[in-house]
Amino acid sequence: MKKFLGTTVLIVIAAIAIGGIFFRERFERIYMVATLFSGAEQYQNFHRTREFYPTSEMLPADAPYVFPAGRGLQLPASFPYGGKSISVDDFLSETDTAALLVLHEGEIQFEEYWLTGGPETPWLSMSVAKSFISALVGIAVHEGKIQSIEDPITRYVPELKASAYDGVRIKDILQMSSGARWNEDYSDPNSDINRFAKIFAWGGSTDEFTKSLEPENEPGTVARYNSADTQALGMLLVRATGQPITAYMSEKIWLPMGAESSGYWLLDNENMEMAFAGLNATARDYAKLGEIYRLGGQFNGTQIVPDDWTRASVTPDAPHLQPAEGNTMFGLGYGHQWWVPAGTEGEFSAIGVYNQFIFVNPLRKTVIVKLSANSDYGETASEESYREHETIALFRAIAKSISD
Repeated sequence: MKKFLGTTVLIVIAAIAIGGIFFRERFERIYMVATLFSGAEQYQNFHRTREFYPTSEMLPADAPYVFPAGRGLQLPASFPYGGKSISVDDFLSETDTAALLVLHEGEIQFEEYWLTGGPETPWLSMSVAKSFISALVGIAVHEGKIQSIEDPITRYVPELKASAYDGVRIKDILQMSSGARWNEDYSDPNSDINRFAKIFAWGGSTDEFTKSLEPENEPGTVARYNSADTQALGMLLVRATGQPITAYMSEKIWLPMGAESSGYWLLDNENMEMAFAGLNATARDYAKLGEIYRLGGQFNGTQIVPDDWTRASVTPDAPHLQPAEGNTMFGLGYGHQWWVPAGTEGEFSAIGVYNQFIFVNPLRKTVIVKLSANSDYGETASEESYREHETIALFRAIAKSISD
């Protein structure tokens, strides 16, 4: 009898412990999402999301590629923006920068970490993930798994029929021109993006949410930034390749580029990757995608992404995609899930909320990664809290200082 009671007590204690872990993880998950865009600090969360979200893992390469060290770079003390001289140190601090990595001609010229960042620390990419999804679509097209981006997405994902994506070209979705009704205002708690983000907190199906969208504009006519468009591309990849995004990306990008560390995708309740924002990786491994695109898809001795796809991806090819003040794309141009700022040096960038960046200046042979937790992000729907144009001005000053 005593043995039975002892065993029962141990079972109860174990159940309480397991329940405590479960509820702690769920609490942290809900708390993080509930405090996004509220001004709350997030650097305690962005480096460890895999601790309280379901994730899948991409293992590092057996022979990882390590960037060689360059001669070193001292960052400029300031950079011009808005008619003012901005202190670089102050800007990096104010935007809660966790990592800044600068490559020139494929060599590390500057690498520094702050807060909870580190060279082996995977960081939540937010919408930088979109540019990886674009690369995978390009690879799938090259392999014939997707016949053409002129095809309607419903040829491959029939469950999107009767939604905003019914009959919409894959190309229009790549270019954030699907025509779906959508509001990506982070400062509005009732916006579509904040409703979408609740799946991060409470669970649910990203596929079902994407299927629920309704049309508003003629596809291919209006550029409206829409994270659900990228989730639709994620659905396309899974249906066309017959593999989870994690497996396909591991095979086609992660291992061929020589990833140094594990990468992680956040998953929904149906084990579908959160394609629009759920990738976690280190600064060095993010930088490898920048180098791939700077080098026309080649890296680590391999043609990883088709050359024509890399060029098309960073070229706005319609009037509504051009960089212009006051347009619906925040004054920046757009390609295939890549941002294109106005300028004469062919720059392009992957950008995620809270100031995540992979910035490429091919003319100056420079790639810059910035991982951040800018706690002011999204408090207002303005550059004053986004500070994305300001960040690009910093990158331009850094690239110019290297060339000079």
